[in-house]
Amino acid sequence: MKKIGKQKEGGGGKPQDQSWIPKIIKKRVCNTFVEDSRNRASCQCGEAREAHKSVTTGDCTVGKWDSFQHTSEYPTDAFGNLEFVGAGRRHIPFMRLSHDTPPANVYSLVTTQWGLPVPNLVVSVVGGEGKGKAKPWVREVIRQGIVRAAQSTGAWILTSGLKEGISRCVGQAVRDHCATASSLSQANVIAVGVAPWGFIHDRKHLVNPQGSFPAPYYAQTTPPTSSCLDNNHQAFLLVDDGSVDHRGHETLFRANLEDFISHQRTGIWGSGTIEIPVLCVLIAGDAAMLERVDLSLKDSTPWLVLAGSGPAADLIAGLLRDVSAPMTPPASPTLPPANNEASTSNSAELTEQVRKRIKKQFPLETQMDKLVDQALSICQNKDLITVFYGDKEEGKEDFDTIILKALVRAAKRNSRDSSEYIEELKLAVAWNRVDIAKSELFNSDIQWRYNDLEESMTDALVNDKPQFVRLFVESGLNILDYLTFGRLEELYSSVSECTLVYSFLQKRLRERIDICSKNRLSHNENSNSKHINGPIPAGVQELTLYEVSKVLSEIMKDMCQSFYYIPLGLEQGVTSRKAMKHVNKMLMEESEQSLYRKKRCRYPWVSLFIWAVLQNRREMSIYFWEMAGESVLSALAGCKILRDLSKLEMETDTKLSMKELAQTFENLAHDVFSECYQSSESHSYTLLIKRSVLWGEATCLQMATSADARLFFSHDGVQTLLSQIWWGAMDSSTEVWKLVLSFFLPPFIYTKLIVFREEENEEKPEDNHQGKEFDSIEGAESMPEIHNTDEEMEEGMPLRRNPEESSSPKQRPYIFHRWRQFWFAPVTSFLGNVFTYFLFLFLFAYILLVDFKPPPPKGPAPMELVLYFWVFTLVCEEIRQTFFVGSTTVVQRMKLYIQDIWNKCDLTAILLFMLGVLCRMFPWSYDFGRSIMCLDYMVFTLRLIHIFAVHKQLGPKIIIVGKMVKDVFFFLFFLGVWLMAYGVANQALLYSYDSRPNWIFRRVFYRPYMHIYGQIPLDEIDADKRAAKQCTNNVTLIHEGLEPCPQSDANWLVLILLSVYLLVTNILLVNLLIAMFSYTFNKVQEHSDVYWKFQRYNLIVEYHSRPCLAPPFIIFSHLHIFFKRVIQKIPSTKIQHFMLNLKGKRASWLNTWESTLKENLLSTEGKKQRDSDTERLKRTSTKVDSVLKQMVEIRDHDRRLRKLESEVEYCATALSWLVEALSQSDLAKHTSPPPFKGVSSKSPSSPS
Repeated sequence: MKKIGKQKEGGGGKPQDQSWIPKIIKKRVCNTFVEDSRNRASCQCGEAREAHKSVTTGDCTVGKWDSFQHTSEYPTDAFGNLEFVGAGRRHIPFMRLSHDTPPANVYSLVTTQWGLPVPNLVVSVVGGEGKGKAKPWVREVIRQGIVRAAQSTGAWILTSGLKEGISRCVGQAVRDHCATASSLSQANVIAVGVAPWGFIHDRKHLVNPQGSFPAPYYAQTTPPTSSCLDNNHQAFLLVDDGSVDHRGHETLFRANLEDFISHQRTGIWGSGTIEIPVLCVLIAGDAAMLERVDLSLKDSTPWLVLAGSGPAADLIAGLLRDVSAPMTPPASPTLPPANNEASTSNSAELTEQVRKRIKKQFPLETQMDKLVDQALSICQNKDLITVFYGDKEEGKEDFDTIILKALVRAAKRNSRDSSEYIEELKLAVAWNRVDIAKSELFNSDIQWRYNDLEESMTDALVNDKPQFVRLFVESGLNILDYLTFGRLEELYSSVSECTLVYSFLQKRLRERIDICSKNRLSHNENSNSKHINGPIPAGVQELTLYEVSKVLSEIMKDMCQSFYYIPLGLEQGVTSRKAMKHVNKMLMEESEQSLYRKKRCRYPWVSLFIWAVLQNRREMSIYFWEMAGESVLSALAGCKILRDLSKLEMETDTKLSMKELAQTFENLAHDVFSECYQSSESHSYTLLIKRSVLWGEATCLQMATSADARLFFSHDGVQTLLSQIWWGAMDSSTEVWKLVLSFFLPPFIYTKLIVFREEENEEKPEDNHQGKEFDSIEGAESMPEIHNTDEEMEEGMPLRRNPEESSSPKQRPYIFHRWRQFWFAPVTSFLGNVFTYFLFLFLFAYILLVDFKPPPPKGPAPMELVLYFWVFTLVCEEIRQTFFVGSTTVVQRMKLYIQDIWNKCDLTAILLFMLGVLCRMFPWSYDFGRSIMCLDYMVFTLRLIHIFAVHKQLGPKIIIVGKMVKDVFFFLFFLGVWLMAYGVANQALLYSYDSRPNWIFRRVFYRPYMHIYGQIPLDEIDADKRAAKQCTNNVTLIHEGLEPCPQSDANWLVLILLSVYLLVTNILLVNLLIAMFSYTFNKVQEHSDVYWKFQRYNLIVEYHSRPCLAPPFIIFSHLHIFFKRVIQKIPSTKIQHFMLNLKGKRASWLNTWESTLKENLLSTEGKKQRDSDTERLKRTSTKVDSVLKQMVEIRDHDRRLRKLESEVEYCATALSWLVEALSQSDLAKHTSPPPFKGVSSKSPSSPS
């Protein structure tokens, strides 16, 4: 296609040497003058006598002109590019060739020299020639059916190439398609005209022995009675038989070309494994078209007949519909003569029926016997013919469906091997007709192999055909064998350029290529090379799984480990630069590159799920989620990816669809977990905290937090688990006053005041016994077992440990054991932190108000030093949270720390405190430092809001306040505009001569702002109410400190501006703010419980990870942790908050249990959907369509029965006449009366 593209774009220049074409391609020239009986001055070839001067005159010996006998071959003199003058078309290749030119030469020239792409399908449109207009429904079929088929499959459309009849309709449909389709789709529609050379008007303009580049063609000046070429075709084959104004031999050439193409293979240079399917479409046609149809059917070429379009098509459709008698079988010596006679009789009847039909359809034809033989031959190959009743609306099917069924029927006639149907399967995938594939290709008649479905599976994935993906998997495609790492890279390479993921992948790819370029450059410099090596290898420039892994890391952040590092040979935590160098080195070595790309993907469904989610493919991603394991976590991961992508997406429609799909996955996660929770609470708790191998050691709770899945967190099962974690070993229903009393009076811990869950289990041994066997099989643990070990409590009570570690917990005395159970619970840690934080605020306030000493050496006071130490312990705790919590890198931990708004508040408070302490140590900045510390006290006090977020009543209100603060910022923007507008005008009108900056600021911003609250100095603004006071207009005195006098020149304007300002601010803007607050309150109040439950999780995680001691005593816990981590090198279990490692049978059983419940949920949802009104309407519509089709068949049968009844009635009348005539004649003896209907005849009795 490149060559022809250059010719089309390159103007009229000769693209390359084509002088060899006349040596291979020939033309036909008449060499014998055979006089035409109708015009003696002309030869039967159509040329005048003068054109035969140099040829032998054979009018005396020859009766009929024949192209093979009376023409000679000469080098062609018409080839090159055709330019339709005034039509605005690009140059189109054409060639004049003899009708007996080998099709192999033509096909090779068209695909190589002209550059037409090798077709995946050839649709040959025949019939409908002449100046007659096609019927409207025929034009619609061509436009919506044939051109659509060509566009979706990369097909050639063969026509007569003339601007008349059906070929003109095809050209117009191609033109309309090219006007609206993309450039890629335009290249898929190739209309090739096979026209008779002698029938073309102004063909002399095309003659040039050296080739025309281009040849101007004036189609607009063609008279109505002549035929010209159609400018909407992409190539022309001008078939020459030596005649002029005659048709015929181009039909034979076209049939031979179709037969040759049907034996060629698809792909570049025939590299494909499938032969190109050819389908002939008959529209209308005359009697000569029967020979054309019969010729192609003998070559096993399938035909599609448009019934109702014209004579020949109607004849064939009628024969196939009405003539139901069996065809005459071949003679066999084993058959008895009687059977042969019966068969001959049936054949004679059939022949007579066919003759009548042909005579009725073509009454003027003389060669009736020949047409009958052709019609009978066509009927013998009726399996290759499909009839399309396009003029009937009842039971009408899509045209692409008809085409595909016609090809499938033809393929089934030849073989049952699945390899014969691969191209038909590709067509079904391209047209997204899974119903056809199920009914025609996957109906157990064909045995499909894995290799047959592999390429179609890729097409279905790339083109977003989830129904076909499901069909292929159900038909036996092994996804483990299919999805290798190399094929996964191909799928990511096929991502659309308009998607957000494509830009991310290309960005990462450019970074890796730049690293490769720099490394090659530095290598050449170090090796003193005079020149840089060649270009970067192609393998390095291809998209790899490394780019996919980096994009997923950016989206998932620290939720999970990096994907696809193991097949790439990378270790977790490796720097990006080292990773890119390693990948480039591996890609440069072809052996390693091919080795890793041939490896099978370990978790194919998860990989395909991620691929589909990144492209926002709804049906595809939901199907892959159904097939993937760990349904809850996978749904939350899809929700996380989509919500993060929606924040970066710029297109509104795509953003909304991403948010909708993300919400769908959150709902799926919620529903599946509901099924799990109803089945078993303890196992559902395990499901929430189990670390996933599929998702890089992430847990459901972690993923839900990162995905902002508030609905999921509002589930009772999640909240119950969080409550149990929050209360530790204590019963979650413990009243708060009991907890506070035990906190201040520790001996109450050892009484029955507080109930521990361990005691509950001892009181109810029968309950544990009932579930013991079930738990032992399933590998589950009850919640008390999770919290029993003292080591876990000391480490901040991680929710679970490995089974090997928790199998033999250390047994401590009851006093120490119960002590730790109480003090190491997160709720106790929270209570201690709240109490000590109030003490910290009281101490801070006392120092600011009472004991804030002067700078050294007089200060600071001892209590202030205690405050400094207290803040130091707070700093130590923030450092611990930043650098020593989590399993990711230090940079990622810092990013996560700074993302939290309350961590920003802590960081601001600490920095302000340090600045205030530094400034108060010096006399010159003492007052400024005191001011900073006063401001810092406010920040520390506001930190209490986060502490009370755990309260069920206060928590939602805090969320509402936070939302309202955002509304205030929008209000302040509008208010600031009015403040500045009014303030500047008011200052200029009243005090134009006062240039003191501080007073300008007060009068421009501060005073107008106070006007909103009613503080309006009328004695300054209103001149009539000004009292006598000491003021001056002297600028010098004003700068010395005297009060300036307000100006009264434009006092009326000042009053008007004040009225307008108060009207806008106090009425319009304030009410707008109230309306915004009301909307925010109502919006959040509806879901306040959901918001609070989600926020509560973060607070529980924070205090679950904190040491049991609160500041300032927390320093002892920090020293203890430092001794264990740095000195003793004991690894911390705090990085595994809310995590449980399950392996082997326990993990396998939990995944199976979750998958089973997911299947139950999907089955229930599917049943509900099938019972919905929409589905019932669909089923009813399908049944109605089926009834309509049956009604059409019933009408047809009724028509046949009526015809049969009329014939029977005629026969009965004729027989009655014969009986009557015989009874009145002397030919028969009246021995007995004729038998009557219903009465059996009896032999006459003998005479007595």
